[in-house]
Amino acid sequence: MAERTFRWNRRHFLQSMGAPALAAMSGGLLAGSGLLLPSEVFAEELQRTAALTEGPFYPDRLPLDTDNDLIIINESLTPAVGEITHLSGRILDAKGEPLRNAFVEIWQVDAKGAYLHSRSSNDEQRDSNFQGYGRFLTDSRGRYYFRTVKPVPYPGRTPHIHFGVSLNGKRVFTTQLLIAGHPQNERDGVFRQLTEAKDRQSVMAEFKPLPDSKIGELAANFDLVLGVTPAELPDGKLQGGIGRPERETRGRRPRPPRRP
Repeated sequence: MAERTFRWNRRHFLQSMGAPALAAMSGGLLAGSGLLLPSEVFAEELQRTAALTEGPFYPDRLPLDTDNDLIIINESLTPAVGEITHLSGRILDAKGEPLRNAFVEIWQVDAKGAYLHSRSSNDEQRDSNFQGYGRFLTDSRGRYYFRTVKPVPYPGRTPHIHFGVSLNGKRVFTTQLLIAGHPQNERDGVFRQLTEAKDRQSVMAEFKPLPDSKIGELAANFDLVLGVTPAELPDGKLQGGIGRPERETRGRRPRPPRRP
């Protein structure tokens, strides 16, 4: 299961930044509790995040370390190469309600463009200090946090980070996060499948310099809005748990949910 605390967590990240910097970075409002809030009241349904393919490079071997800090593997002293990025956001339903205990996964290439996958084209050059995959269980406000590196392009694809969201042990949503304004976006075959401007915008995030960072860290905020509000269990809680990747569920009969 994902853990909410680790060597560097989202609370420490938020505390390390001043309120003006956070407000400028997110374009939203900052409440007295230190939470990032959207700039509009949820009166109507939000723009749903567009779904995008899982792709062929979901890890075929999970790393020994699967926490939400992809920069450091276990107790290693050597960090991954790349532009360190603090990636945070919330998992929401279409009405803007947070989804707690949502199981969030990300996977991406390292600074050399290699996936944590045996069929990655340059697997032999992969940065062994980069975790390549991480997971996190959202809190009561639907928040998640990862420390990773800014994605880079590789042959055939614009830079992106894969996202998978599971609820009650079932994968309910899959998409990809792209860098807003990157020149390769318009030539990317996966991105071009989105023809509506609002859908394209929903999978974008800006990677902005982290104020006062002495090592050039970046911050990106990416909220995912799911189109369906999952039914809660009798105890009133959504349970965590990773769902099978899409390619593993094709052709399978759905299993009945386990009792909590």
